[in-house]
Amino acid sequence: MSKVNTTKANFNPVEQFDLYVAHVGINANNTDEAKKIANLFTTLMGLPTLEQPPSFFAGTLIEVMKQNGRGTNGHIGFHVNDISAAEKYFSNRGFEIDETSRCLNPDGSTFLVYFKDEIAGFAIHLTIDK
Repeated sequence: MSKVNTTKANFNPVEQFDLYVAHVGINANNTDEAKKIANLFTTLMGLPTLEQPPSFFAGTLIEVMKQNGRGTNGHIGFHVNDISAAEKYFSNRGFEIDETSRCLNPDGSTFLVYFKDEIAGFAIHLTIDK
């Protein structure tokens, strides 16, 4: 269990959870469109294109889903250093976790989870290194 006190008035989640934008997710209609979009970002930024089963990545900054993914406009992934404590903190602020989205490591720990509600058409997820 986390020892982070998330009730302090001066609590800063960016500092406490080493929170940063892990990547921006873009929804494509199909695999060909996803690859094309990822390759454009690869060319723009000089990053490698990496294929995963559900998506293509331009480096680690941009994820392009092969078929419409979560979020009306896509998703934003936030990296944290303690996903359990971050979940508790954000839940206490009224951001409900979508339990159906929880992705687990082989040891049963969570490495990715989405919030139920979108913000400005973007699904939001927390992630931690596997």
